[in-house]
Amino acid sequence: MFARADAQFDTPGPQSFLYPEMLPGLTKPVLQILLAVLLIGVVSVLVSGRLKFVPSRVQFGAEFLYEFVRNGIGREQIAKADMLRYLPLLLTMFTFILVNNLFGFLPFFQLPTMAHIAFPAGLAGLVYVLFIAVGIRRHGVLHYFGKTLFPPSVPKLVWLIYAPFEVLSTFILRPITLALRLFATMFAGHIMLLVFVTGGVYFLEQSVIGLKLLSPVAFLLAVGLSFLELLIQVLQAYVFTMLTAHYIGAALAEGH
Repeated sequence: MFARADAQFDTPGPQSFLYPEMLPGLTKPVLQILLAVLLIGVVSVLVSGRLKFVPSRVQFGAEFLYEFVRNGIGREQIAKADMLRYLPLLLTMFTFILVNNLFGFLPFFQLPTMAHIAFPAGLAGLVYVLFIAVGIRRHGVLHYFGKTLFPPSVPKLVWLIYAPFEVLSTFILRPITLALRLFATMFAGHIMLLVFVTGGVYFLEQSVIGLKLLSPVAFLLAVGLSFLELLIQVLQAYVFTMLTAHYIGAALAEGH
């Protein structure tokens, strides 16, 4: 049996995401947002201004992302006639979320920006306003909401049940689940990683040999979890962008 531990284990939690202000209003997550915008902007300008027939590694990566978003997201969710109009938005959203998620994998940063609910909520609010505005612009206010809440294919007697359900699912729960899905996966993944890392340090600081031997196991699990988290970070950027494209495509096609 293990003897008494010498160090106290500090359980990771929401307090692990609190960072002091570097400057007034500038915390680490805000800094990462600014760095992501700067990085994406600089790369976009450099690549678009120096296109070559034989692409460099940076150009190849940018073209791969463009084709992935265009073919794997845009064309799958939005009609061909409208897809190119919204492709810049989808590409920007995917790269922006991806870069901010990947901050959780990079040394020094080691914090996914989207683990703070304010940022996913802001993006979900933008998508919410956008798909409603797109639907209204395409079909008009009465036609868009009328066809959404009272579709002709549904029997009129069912409208009493269908309309409230559609209001709840489309205009209330949709932005909430969109934000929570991204936030919860980034938050939970980072918490789990912190548990293994701090647990490894905790075991290492014990005087009992048996506890010390658990430290390498915890660190190895942390490394494995880091690569799993990397996969989830990419996947969540894809899911958020795909759902955004789906909502826009559905709003454009409403009533047809």
